[in-house]
Amino acid sequence: MKSKLLASATLLTTFSLANPAEAANPDHIRQLLSTKQCPRCDLSNAGLVMANLANANLSGADLTRANLSRANLIGADLSNANLTGVSLFGANLSGANLSGANLNAADMRDTFLAQANLVGASLTNANFLGAIGLPSYTGTAEDFYRWAMAEAERDNYARAMELFNQALNIKPDYAEVYMGRGMVRFQQGDKTGAMTDTQRAAQLYTAQGNQQGYQLAQDVIKGIETANKPRRSGGGSNFLNFLSGIASLGLQLFF
Repeated sequence: MKSKLLASATLLTTFSLANPAEAANPDHIRQLLSTKQCPRCDLSNAGLVMANLANANLSGADLTRANLSRANLIGADLSNANLTGVSLFGANLSGANLSGANLNAADMRDTFLAQANLVGASLTNANFLGAIGLPSYTGTAEDFYRWAMAEAERDNYARAMELFNQALNIKPDYAEVYMGRGMVRFQQGDKTGAMTDTQRAAQLYTAQGNQQGYQLAQDVIKGIETANKPRRSGGGSNFLNFLSGIASLGLQLFF
């Protein structure tokens, strides 16, 4: 999953002319930008890149496919808004009210969500890669595991660890999470933590009758044990490369 960089730009207030029936209402755009009060407005397909909409009232508004990349939406009221397919890439939604909002297929990459209210929001196929402050109630353990693995795939290990921990808070016996977290810890140089997590994964795989997972865990355990031993001339680096390969394989296997 590779993110495309969105270019920084000045505030865009132009609308699609190819299909004017689906364009935002120009009067509603002016109302929003001048007063920040636009509940139930038609803002579908609106270009609002980098707009300063802090504390704006957009409750019940139609923002379908709008571009709010890097917008300031701190404290904004977006409750029950239709945000299907919206781009909120890099937007600041700290303290925003998104309760009951439709965020299906929304681009939420690199958003700031500290203290945001997402209770009752629909998040099907929303992309939260790199999002900061995602509340634990917004997803299942499987969701947080999937997001953690995506962060690990792009070497964002600190964020991956946070998401793994959130997954375990929801589902403490999630073997794949221990396995993934152990691999990330190994990549970070924490061999002790990696061993502890991988051994726990092996125990859970045994209890679950998952022979494939158990065998992978055992391979990684043996690799960590060897990595902890003094290196012998000529062999150490090759084995560490092998272990890194196992870790990469594991990340792919359980993603």
